[in-house]
Amino acid sequence: MKIAFVGKGGSGKTTLSSLFIRSLAATGAPALAFDADINQHLGTALGLDDAEAAALPAMGDRLPLIKDYLRGSNPRIASAETMIKTTPPGEGSRLLRVRGSNPVYDACAKTVELDGGAVRLMVTGRFSDADLGVACYHSKTGAVELCLNHLVDGPDEYVVVDMTAGSDSFASGLFTRFDITFLVAEPTRRGVSVYRQYKDYARDFGVELRVVGNKVQGQDDLDFLRAEVGDDLLVTVGHSDWVRAMEKGRPPRFDLLEDANRHALDLMRTVVDSAYEQRDMERYMRQMVHFHVKNAESWGNERTGVDLTAQVDPGFVLGESVTAPA
Repeated sequence: MKIAFVGKGGSGKTTLSSLFIRSLAATGAPALAFDADINQHLGTALGLDDAEAAALPAMGDRLPLIKDYLRGSNPRIASAETMIKTTPPGEGSRLLRVRGSNPVYDACAKTVELDGGAVRLMVTGRFSDADLGVACYHSKTGAVELCLNHLVDGPDEYVVVDMTAGSDSFASGLFTRFDITFLVAEPTRRGVSVYRQYKDYARDFGVELRVVGNKVQGQDDLDFLRAEVGDDLLVTVGHSDWVRAMEKGRPPRFDLLEDANRHALDLMRTVVDSAYEQRDMERYMRQMVHFHVKNAESWGNERTGVDLTAQVDPGFVLGESVTAPA
C-alpha cells in the first residue's frame, strides 16, 4: 500500500509519518519510506543522529543509476537519458518491490532499525539554495516519482512518503501515486488552507484524502476542524510527551507511546488496509500516462529531443502479477 503524508510546513506531517512508520515496524510489517520533503527530517525523526542523516545516500545524486536500472530492456525507451520523472513502465521494464534487494536499494536505501523491526529509508537528498529553482527542485523529487511508477506492492506491504509541504506536489503527477493520502492539519485557518487546495485539485483524480488533526488541545479545536474539513477528518492527536522526548533525540521505547496516539495510528492503518479493496490499477496507469504525456508535450520532448509519448506501452498495466526481467 502506498501512503502519502502532506500538509503545510510545520504541521507535523514528518512527525506523524515517522510515528506511522514506527507503528508498522513494531508489528514487523515490511515497509519502505521515502523522504521527499525539501526539509530532510524524516531520518532524524526515525532516530538517526545528525551525522547519520546527513550521510544518507541521495536519490537525486543517483538518478542515472535509477533510470538505467528501471529502463531494463524496454524497447520503447531509447536510452536512460530520455527517461523523465513521469516515464511509465512497460514490457521489459525492471520493477521494484518492497521486499528483496536490487541495485537501486543497494545504492540509495539505508536500513533503519526501529523498536521491533526495521524500515528501508530512501531520501531525495538535501536541497541547497541552488536546488530551489523549479527544474532542479523537481528533478530531485522526480526520482521518487519514477520509483513509485515502477514499484509493485501488496496488501501487507507499505510504502510511506513524507511529501513536500503545501501544494508543491501538484507540480507533477506524484500526488496520484498513492492508495491514500493523510493530510496533517492544525486547527487554524492556515492549517486547513492546504487541505482546501489539495481537495480542490485532487477531486478529479479520485485521490483518497483523509485529514489527521494535529496539535488539537480541546473541544474548540476539534469543532473547528470538523466544521472546516467535515467527514474527511479521520482522527486527531494532541500533545505527546513521547514525541517531545523523540524531538530531543531521546525517544522512549515505542510501546510507551500514549494510548490515545497509539489508537490514532491503529485507526490510520485500518483505513490504509481497507483502501486495498478500492485499488483500480487500470485507472492508476491511465493517470500515470496522463501526466507523462502532459509533461512530455509541455517540456520533456523539447528537452530530450525525442517524442516521449512513444514511451507509453498501451497494453501494460502495473500490478502484483506482473513479472519483469531481473
